[in-house]
Amino acid sequence: MTWPRPEYETVRELRGPLLVVDRVAGVGWDEFVGIRAASGEQRHGVVLDVDGDRAVVEVFEGTAGLAVAGTRVRFTGAPVRIPVGPDWLGRVCGGRGDPIDGGPPVLGDRTAAVGGYPINPVARDRPALPVLTGVSAIDAVATLVRGQKLPLFSVSGLPHLTLATQIAAQASAGGEPFCVVFAGLGLTHADAASVRDTLDERSAAAELVLLLNTADDPPLDRILTPRIALTVAEHLAFTGGRHVLVVMGDMTSYAEALREVSAARGEVPARRAYPGYLYSDLASLYERCGRIRGRPGSVTVLPFLTMPAGDITHPVPDLTGYITEGQIVLSPESHGRGVYPPIDPLSSLSRLMGHGAGPGRTRADHLDVAAQLLAALSRARRVSTLAELVGAAALSEVDRSYLDLEEAFERELVAQHPTQRRDLDDTLDRAWRVLLRLPRGELGMLPAALLDAHLGED
Repeated sequence: MTWPRPEYETVRELRGPLLVVDRVAGVGWDEFVGIRAASGEQRHGVVLDVDGDRAVVEVFEGTAGLAVAGTRVRFTGAPVRIPVGPDWLGRVCGGRGDPIDGGPPVLGDRTAAVGGYPINPVARDRPALPVLTGVSAIDAVATLVRGQKLPLFSVSGLPHLTLATQIAAQASAGGEPFCVVFAGLGLTHADAASVRDTLDERSAAAELVLLLNTADDPPLDRILTPRIALTVAEHLAFTGGRHVLVVMGDMTSYAEALREVSAARGEVPARRAYPGYLYSDLASLYERCGRIRGRPGSVTVLPFLTMPAGDITHPVPDLTGYITEGQIVLSPESHGRGVYPPIDPLSSLSRLMGHGAGPGRTRADHLDVAAQLLAALSRARRVSTLAELVGAAALSEVDRSYLDLEEAFERELVAQHPTQRRDLDDTLDRAWRVLLRLPRGELGMLPAALLDAHLGED
C-alpha cells in the first residue's frame, strides 16, 4: 500500500469494529482509510463520523489484534472506489469485491465511488418493456419491468434464495444485451456454494457478476456489498448499454448489519433498535435503479428479504414496501402443500406491470389474462372459505368451477421445477387453460374476440 498523505498516530480508542482517532484535520465522511498495525499488518476502513478534530473509523477486518499504541492511520481524502467495466462479468468475488474464483484482481479503465447517487428524477426515463424471469407465477401476473424495483418478501424456512437464484439463472430481456449482478448477503457457506453451482453456467457465459458475502464476514462488508453491486451494474448499464438485473439479499441481514454498526457508534435507536435513518439508507440503494433518458441500458433491482416471524409490518419489509413498486410474496401455506415456487398471487403486485406488458411489449392478451386470473382467484378464495362452512356439496356448479380453477392454477401454472424455464407463450397458454375451466359467463374481463378464438381452439 502506498501512503500519499501523512499518518496519524493519535488513536484514542478501539471499540468493537470502530477505531477513534483524535487531532485530525481535513477528514470527511465516507473517506477510505488505510490502517497500519504496530506489527506492520495493513488493514482498511471507512470514516463513519467526524466530530471536530475527532474521526470514527469502521475497520473492515475488525480491530482484533490492534492496539492503541503503535497503530497508524492515514486518510486517503477520497471515498471507497472500485474499478468498473466489463471485466467484472464472469467473476466470482467476496463481499468487498476481492476475487474468490482463483483469478486476478478485477481491473477497469476507470473507477467509481461505491457510494453512488440515486438517479436524478429529472433525468429518469419511465420504466418500459419486461424482464422475463422464466417463472410463470411472476411473468403472468406480476411482470417485472426494466428499471423497476420489485422486492421478494419471504419468511425463514421458505425457498426464497432458491427462487432468487433461479431468476438470476434464467432471466432475460428478449434478446437484447443482458446480464445479472447477484449480491448474496449474510449467506451460510453451504448456501454460497449452492448459489455458485446454480449460476455457474451463466457465469461461464460472461453474463453474471457474483458477489458473495457470508455470515462470518465483518458487518461493514455486508453494508458495502450491495453498493459495490449497484456501482458495477450502473456502469454495465449506462455505459455498456446492457439491461442489468441486480438480485440482492437477504436485505434483513443487511439491515441487521446496519443496526450493529449503529449500536457500536452509540446512536440513539429507533423502531426495533434499527437506526432512525434506515428508510433513507434503503432508499439510497433502491433508488439507484431505473433508466436514464438518452442513455442505453437499464438497472432493475430485485431485492429479497425475510420478514421476522412473518411480520410484514417489521421495519425492513415495511420501509421497503414504501420505497419499491410492488412486491412478490411467498406463502407458507403453499409451501406446506409442496408447491414451488410458493408465490401468493393475491398478495403479490407489480405496480409498473402496465408499462412492461401488453400489446407491443409482451403479448396482446397478457394484461387481460392477468386481470381475469386475479379476479377469478379472488372469487375462488371466497368460495373456498364458504366451502369450509357449508361443505363443497352445497355449492353451486359455478362455485365448484372456481374451486377447480384454484387447484388448476396452483398445479398447472404456479408449480414449476427450480431448473425449469418457461417462456412467456407457454406461461400465457397455461393461464388460458386454467381460465377456461370457468363458464364463459364468468370471464367478463376478457374481450369477446379473445374468448371466441380460444374457445374455438379448445
